[in-house]
Amino acid sequence: MSEICETCQLGKQARHPFPIQTTHVSSKPLEMIHSNHHHVRPPAQFAIFATLVVALGPLSLGFALGFTSPTQAAIIKDLNLTVGQFSTFGSILNVGCMLGAILSGKIADYLGRKRALLVAVVPELVGWILIVFGQNPISLIIARFLVGLGGGIISFTVPMYIGEIAPKHMRGGLGTMNQFAITVGITLSYLLGIWVNWRMLAVLGALPEIILIFGLFLIPESPRWLAKAAHKEELTSSLQKLRGKDFNISHEISDIQAAVEASNSLPAVKWGDLMQPKLFRPLIAGIGLMVLQQFSGINALMLYSSAIFGASGKVSFILVVLTLGAAGLMDKAGRRILLMISAGGMGLSNFLVAFSFYARMSPAFSTFISILALVSLLAYIASFSLGMGAIPWIIMSEIFPAYVKGVAGSVATLVNWFSAYIVTFTFNYMLLWSAAGSFWIFAGECLLTVVFVALYVPETRGRTLEQIEASFK
Repeated sequence: MSEICETCQLGKQARHPFPIQTTHVSSKPLEMIHSNHHHVRPPAQFAIFATLVVALGPLSLGFALGFTSPTQAAIIKDLNLTVGQFSTFGSILNVGCMLGAILSGKIADYLGRKRALLVAVVPELVGWILIVFGQNPISLIIARFLVGLGGGIISFTVPMYIGEIAPKHMRGGLGTMNQFAITVGITLSYLLGIWVNWRMLAVLGALPEIILIFGLFLIPESPRWLAKAAHKEELTSSLQKLRGKDFNISHEISDIQAAVEASNSLPAVKWGDLMQPKLFRPLIAGIGLMVLQQFSGINALMLYSSAIFGASGKVSFILVVLTLGAAGLMDKAGRRILLMISAGGMGLSNFLVAFSFYARMSPAFSTFISILALVSLLAYIASFSLGMGAIPWIIMSEIFPAYVKGVAGSVATLVNWFSAYIVTFTFNYMLLWSAAGSFWIFAGECLLTVVFVALYVPETRGRTLEQIEASFK
């Protein structure tokens, strides 16, 4: 290159707020030195490693979500539980997650993302230990609530951490690992539950959290949280480690610091401040996606899948494979188009499932109807994995301004768990009313999601978190 662009000339004169190590950079090609060029991409090996470490948290949460399916008969028999007691044991996890979601934003903002995960591990481990040694329904219910409490903190903190450490060109793909880890955890609990008793299964459920504790000491804190907390030297060290020792991080640090300084100039945020007009659009987009994700019928279809396959584990295994396959599309096709295709496919699948219920009254077409129900379920799972499974969590970690991210993210996570609880609680009553009608309602909600995404959800692919925040202004 015989000339240096104007942006790079200005970059030479910029005075950065943090000390930048440039000793090794000067001997590198010009393209690496001037990393603020949009086509230059930093190495991502360590960001991938950090993502895999924190993904142990949602893996354990997924394990807890799937735990009750293979263990129901054995726990009821061993402890002489009533169906109502076991149902409480299963559903109390959602209540714990809701409380964890309420606390998660404040904890993550005050202590940092890594320490928040360490805090989450404590009730989860205590919960799993109580399940291992539990002898009565009260101890099991308390244990399950504690597991949910830690899970609620994890379900907010992990997507936020991944979104804040990932290079912009990989944020979608790495963000998918949160949902991928949950589906892996669910699948593992189904499969391992076939071979081990429920107490040993609880021991296995605690293992990811134990590994996570050690893993957290090997990865850096979120650079954006360090900037917000004014830990200047740690910010430089953290970002350099995540981007590679030879990559010039000065431009990214300047962007992060400028956004943080603007956020710090604003007063402390309270819950009521979320109703401010300038926060209305990102809040509606984030919370709306969380509601629509759950009311699309995913939990209902998972329940129905047992009747089709005879084992939910097969369905969750398909979710694992398809979610991993969709990860590569997140940063290529874009968030909005994947969400609309995903929701549209889910709507059509729900409609066909509803039709299969309706047409069962005609015995002449019983074979065709069974095939239709199976194909519709597979199409629904494929569609959900393509976008609506992972992207709402990715969007939640991207669109909230830094100064409200803790509070707004907590609200979005709380809404997601509350919506999941409502759908799970009401689905059996909906089936008593009308099986076909239930899935037609889900189909209508999926079509509403397509319209909602078109109107309210911004495209965030390939943009830094600071650029996304500026776009809402």
